[in-house]
Amino acid sequence: MKAICVFCGANFNGDPILRQTVEQLAEIIVNRGISLIFGGGKVGVMGILADAVLNYGGKAIGVIPKFLMDKEVGHTGLTELHIVENMHQRKQLMNDLCDGIITLPGGFGTLEEFFEVLTWLQLGLHQHPVGLLNVNGFYDFLLQQMDIMVEQQFLKPTNRQLVLTSGDPIELIALMDNHKVIPDDVWFRDRNLT
Repeated sequence: MKAICVFCGANFNGDPILRQTVEQLAEIIVNRGISLIFGGGKVGVMGILADAVLNYGGKAIGVIPKFLMDKEVGHTGLTELHIVENMHQRKQLMNDLCDGIITLPGGFGTLEEFFEVLTWLQLGLHQHPVGLLNVNGFYDFLLQQMDIMVEQQFLKPTNRQLVLTSGDPIELIALMDNHKVIPDDVWFRDRNLT
């Protein structure tokens, strides 16, 4: 992977474990020569991650819609900052610029980004590995919900396996490096969920 898109929030809850994990992720990204693609803000987890990547001497490329420049306080010290028209263009460009996607803890916006690119993957619109960095068990219940979706036949087991998960950034990137993305599109053709 030459570029990793990281979905994360414009808020930070002050959790020292999350901060340490973000710093570790930044160090791994830079040491491997990977560019960071992210939402372009200088506040919250976005700002912590971008600043860490830049402090380690890496490349941080932001993508932010015009209307969020003030709300998320667009980061002006980045390697590159792309200003787009809307949220859809933001996600599309972030996806186009990357080779893999990691989602950190966040709120509605972070989950919306995660599920949209995951749906695109399931539909075969991209081939990027998608990972959840499950810091301190933050996504445990979400992962359980995905398992319920499989149990109740709303999600194919093969497509559930598209979500790579670890609480350790080193392990997650290794999983992403070694994962061959093969969504099961049978449901799309014949609606067979069994």
